Amino acid sequence: MADNKYTVVVAEDEELLLNNLIKKIERTDLGFEVVASAQTGIQAYDLLKEHMPDVLITDIRMPAMDGIALLTKAREHFPLMKFIIISGFSDFEYARSAITLQVSDYLLKPVDPDELKNALQSLKNKFQAEQSAYEDIFNDELSYQAPETIASTLKDYLVQNYNTDVNLNLIANNMHYSPSYLTKVFQQQYDSTPSKFITSLRMQKASHLLLHNPELSIKQVGEAVGYNEQGYFSRIFKKQMGVSPFEYREN
Repeated sequence: MADNKYTVVVAEDEELLLNNLIKKIERTDLGFEVVASAQTGIQAYDLLKEHMPDVLITDIRMPAMDGIALLTKAREHFPLMKFIIISGFSDFEYARSAITLQVSDYLLKPVDPDELKNALQSLKNKFQAEQSAYEDIFNDELSYQAPETIASTLKDYLVQNYNTDVNLNLIANNMHYSPSYLTKVFQQQYDSTPSKFITSLRMQKASHLLLHNPELSIKQVGEAVGYNEQGYFSRIFKKQMGVSPFEYREN
């Protein structure tokens, strides 16, 4: 696992700071590879769709779409991606209080190389632990199986682990696939991406808990299906089901 590469998209509107940050990431020598960079939130979001990276590192203040809007959208469509926020001093506390998403770390500009390395090392440790857990199922042996078998195996795993953070990039890497190929194999079989499949499972389970377990609070229901933040869970639930969790339970 020491040779694994973890992909990163970086978003920062100031070109000099952007280039310096990319160099600092590469100098950590931890296996994080910057596959793309952007100077606006809209550009960054397009790059996320194209590359499906392991990590997004983004500034708060950017033109067209700021960092918070970018993170909110990214978290909705790429729920398993990891995030690191960078911000100037005046925005730092705002960033910490405004984000109700699962952000891995907050770094103050100018980014200190040691703090950046610590943040990336923490993510790497998490990735390595996750990858070890996948190796028994997603390995070279499975990679030689028919696409339907691979898709079925992934589906079974998602059904059993829908309430955890399943890292599709690491699963694909274990089989020497690209994340986009693994997604394509799954989508051809089940007419859904793995991420949408997980969200659908979570909403089904949440709906059942809301109706049949009145002793659970909205927050507890969200946590039970994999959402640690109640506000984020409520937004996703309303978008998928048309009503808020509270309204769904009451009606």
